[in-house]
Amino acid sequence: MTPRKKKLIHNGIRIFFYLYVIIIFYFVLLSERYGRGSGYQTSHVNLVLFKEIHRFWKYRHLLSTEAVITNLFGNVFAFSPFGFMLPIVTEKRKGFIRAVCSTFIFSLLIETSQLILKVGVFDVDDLLMNTIGGLIGYVVYRILLEFYQLIKRKSK
Repeated sequence: MTPRKKKLIHNGIRIFFYLYVIIIFYFVLLSERYGRGSGYQTSHVNLVLFKEIHRFWKYRHLLSTEAVITNLFGNVFAFSPFGFMLPIVTEKRKGFIRAVCSTFIFSLLIETSQLILKVGVFDVDDLLMNTIGGLIGYVVYRILLEFYQLIKRKSK
């Protein structure tokens, strides 16, 4: 692959990453689909780890399938691209701890924004699930990078 083509791909991923971050903020803070239209009069906070996860699992038969999947797995799926693209955008190829910490900090920023703007809930379960999502994204990135390098070595 030519250096020009690599730079073009890198810039495309960087643009996609920034759009992804904007979209995450939109859905978390502004999307009417997730009840963000009017905001709350008071801030809602959950500081008990696994409280909301347990509640959604316990009452899953009373809730819609979409609500259960969104709340139990949505954060993991939503934050996997962050962990995947972060080492590409920052050009720090080896950084497991950096990827996990960056995902946690990004998630904390979002949760804190929800608290300040009184939309959604500041939820430690979300912090955990978002961070796990970033971790999964980073692991997928590392696996694909190793696979790419293996193919590259064999082709020489």
